[in-house]
Amino acid sequence: MTIPSTVIEVEATPGGDPVLEESLESRPATGRKLLRGFLTDVPAMLSLGYIVLILLMAIFAPLIVLVSGWGPYEFDQSAIDPNMGAIPLGPLGGISAEHWFGVEPGSGRDIFARIAYGARVSMTVALSATFLTTILGVVFGLLAGYFGGWIDTAISRVMEFLMAFPALIFMIAILSALPSDNRIVLLVVVISLFGWPYLARIVRSQTLSLKEREFVESARASGASGAHIIFREILPNLMSTIVVMATLAVPGYIGTEAGLSFLGVGVVPPTPSWGQMIAAAAPWYAVDPMYFLIPGTFLFLLVLSFTTLGDRIRALIGSSEVRA
Repeated sequence: MTIPSTVIEVEATPGGDPVLEESLESRPATGRKLLRGFLTDVPAMLSLGYIVLILLMAIFAPLIVLVSGWGPYEFDQSAIDPNMGAIPLGPLGGISAEHWFGVEPGSGRDIFARIAYGARVSMTVALSATFLTTILGVVFGLLAGYFGGWIDTAISRVMEFLMAFPALIFMIAILSALPSDNRIVLLVVVISLFGWPYLARIVRSQTLSLKEREFVESARASGASGAHIIFREILPNLMSTIVVMATLAVPGYIGTEAGLSFLGVGVVPPTPSWGQMIAAAAPWYAVDPMYFLIPGTFLFLLVLSFTTLGDRIRALIGSSEVRA
């Protein structure tokens, strides 16, 4: 059962039979209307298109590098000039028919292949951390908001404790102290550890409001269990908030992974990572700016696309609720 938002008016017809008329102004936007609005939103569609492109690149990275002819760990010494400090031969960082995005100075590794495999790391960490953060945030937020009392107090204190820390500094400290094995899993766990309280606070505040609504009181009076009320009455009314928050969390986690890899505590070389590539490109920027610009542009556009997509989804949902 969700929050009723359709107003039903009863009028008597000359024959005496009541006719139910739905007020068009109060009718909630259906999923079809939301989808139509999304499909006609140019910024949202452009953002979604780029995200899908990066996802396909990440999924099919092994096939893509087979087509390009160079893997992410292969060195092409013929593509760099040893007499000029091992900078790439040719213009624009060695971009050619053989190396589509050029090669890394000093090593000769193919940048396109490393971008494709780096997309795997960024999307895996960001999407996994978003999934774990969403699960933890929703569960703890619902428990704190619905049951209250000592449960709310305990969860709230834990949230405040984690939010009081400077997250990036503690992530660096924790990752520096841990072994380099399974670094992607460690990144997901550490990012989620400091990320879930922000969603949990929002879920808790909305649950506190929703549990006092009439439809929840009616379900409670009819003998519904706490689990039924949480999962059938309250949670469906939180879905729009959860979707928006999850969409907006992804770009933050992409940037966090890139930042940690840039600082040397993220993905361990030689595993490709966009943040790691930007860090490695810094000393070469003056002689080979393309080595810096290519991964930086991919990272910037991906963060921008997820942010824009989240904002547009929030705007569409908000406008539908206003019309409802």
